[in-house]
Formats: sequence, structure tokens, C-alpha cells
Amino acid sequence: MSLFWIVIRRLAEIEEIMATSKKVITREEWEKRLNDVKIRKEDMNKLVMNFLVTEGYVEAAEKFRMESGTEPDIDLATISDRMAVKKAVQCGNVEDAIEKVNDLNPEILDTNPQLFFHLQQQRLIELIRNGKIEEALEFAQEELAPRGEENQTFLEELERTVSLLAFEDVSNCPLAELLDISQRLKIASEVNAAILTSQSHEKDPKLPSLLKMLIWAQNQLDEKAAYPRINNLSNATLEDPTV
Repeated sequence: MSLFWIVIRRLAEIEEIMATSKKVITREEWEKRLNDVKIRKEDMNKLVMNFLVTEGYVEAAEKFRMESGTEPDIDLATISDRMAVKKAVQCGNVEDAIEKVNDLNPEILDTNPQLFFHLQQQRLIELIRNGKIEEALEFAQEELAPRGEENQTFLEELERTVSLLAFEDVSNCPLAELLDISQRLKIASEVNAAILTSQSHEKDPKLPSLLKMLIWAQNQLDEKAAYPRINNLSNATLEDPTV
């Protein structure tokens, strides 16, 4: 039984419980219900491998493949290339990142104008960060302004970025978040997702989605029953219900 149908089955059981008055489910009864649900080790291994591959832990993925016999759904060699692109953006080397993306697959940027604009926008931000004002203005006029004329959203983002030049101390201006490391991380994640999509791989790992579904299911069940709950996802310890 796939993990999807296991989750659906558990939700159906939850709905059955919720249809009655609120009741207390003992640890013994709850653990019996959990033990009745059979999850194949192969499915768990695939979840782990999916997470390692998507997040770019190539060495861990290779070791896990050797230990578990679980084959990844993409060539592990491509992970290193993808992580090199991500690292370049995170370090502010956007031009290098663009070259690496094109080396991987030129169609990624050719078919994704929003991603290409965001990378060029990040190049502009890095120029401003490094105090290269004249070069920043020239780059904005030649590379970004024409794209802004074709797309209103791009134009608004460009105007917002260029506004950084109006402040002497950009680190304390209202737009300082553009210079924060979180901005680089956001663009790096966007590039990472685009590369994964081009390789016919999910852009997000499955495990966090399943954990979110668990939290949602528990919140739904809380309204109708008291039961052993998992409050700490890091150790998945069942805590006795409070009556």
C-alpha cells in the first residue's frame, strides 16, 4: 500500500471517530491502530532518498544507496552541478550561477523569463551592495529596463530595487531586506526548483508535506477526541492524552 493511500485510510478513520461524540483513546488502543497500518520499508527508504536528492545531499544519498539498495530517480552526478549553482547564488556570484545553469540546460532560462529576471535582478542587487553605482545604473538600463517595459510586475520589482540607490545607508533603509541573506536564499531556492523541474523531479521533497499532513490530521482529530499525540516531530514520541 502506498504512503498516499495509507494517509487517506488514516484520515477516513479519523472522520469515523469525529462522527461520534468526543472520546478518549487510550495509548494501548492507539498503538494497536498504528500497528495495524503496514508501511513497507522500501517506501520509507524512497522517502529518505527523495529528501536527500531534492535537498542536494549527494554524499549522504550515495551512502544511503549503498546501505539500503534504494536507487535515486535521477543521476546523483547532477546533484553536484545543481548544488554548485545554488551555492553560487547564495554567495552572490550570480553571473557564475547563470553560466552554470546554461551549461546544465540552456532551456531552463530560455523558457522561464521570471527566473531569468530574478537572477538579473539579483545581479543588480549585488552591484548595489558592492557600491558599484554607475555599473548598477547601466546594468539596470540595459538589461532590466527592457524587460520591465514588457511586464508590469517586472517593472515594479525593478523600480523597487533601483530605489536602493536613493539611500546613503542601504543597510538601514526600508528596502534593506533586498540586501539580506534571505533574498539570496530565496533566489537560490527558485533556481534549484527550476533545475529539478527540468530533470522531471519534484521541486519539493515529499517528507515535509507528509509531516504537514500529519499536523493537519491531528488538529482535526483534536476537536473530537483525546488521544496520544505526537507533539515533537523530531522524535515522534506519543504523549498520553489529557483528559
